[in-house]
Amino acid sequence: MLISAVYYRYWEISISPDFVLFSLVSALWIMLPAYLPNSAAAVLGGGRPIDGGRKYRDGKRIFGDGKTWRGLVLGIGAGIFIGSVQIGVRDVFGLLVLPELTFPVVVILAVGALLGDLVKSFFKRRIGKERGAEWLIADQYDFVVGAFVLLLILEYGWVMATVTPLMVVWIIIMTPLLHRVVNIIGYLAGVKDVPW
Repeated sequence: MLISAVYYRYWEISISPDFVLFSLVSALWIMLPAYLPNSAAAVLGGGRPIDGGRKYRDGKRIFGDGKTWRGLVLGIGAGIFIGSVQIGVRDVFGLLVLPELTFPVVVILAVGALLGDLVKSFFKRRIGKERGAEWLIADQYDFVVGAFVLLLILEYGWVMATVTPLMVVWIIIMTPLLHRVVNIIGYLAGVKDVPW
């Protein structure tokens, strides 16, 4: 009964335009440490592949040349850096209305995002898709799923206290849009071979 009342009150509040906009800003705020690593890994990556050129038992590469140790480390580092900046900005400028990020949460978001990307790449190779080949849905949400799976395992309380249903809706809507825009920019800049 209490849970039903709380959810009713939540959805009653959530129809307010101000609350909808605030939920969008909040969703972007918490997802920045997960969004940035993917792009940073593509821009800053290169060097030795994580799989070392090894193949799986199906004769295909485990991850492929696109997943490198440098990209993994620098991508995670970029996510942790932006998350740390967010923590400082929120505290220094008193932006307490924004969701609170903690250092462990920031690390989990950054690591989870690139782990999700690695898992996606593993299965992408298994079904015969080469590096750069588009895989709808998986390409857009791999890092989001990875980040949230790790968060739910390691910081379940933070997720339940911070992430609202409307924020989840915004994350689902804006992730593929941002993903496509960033990839087009990367393609035009010569960082990516394909615009997806």
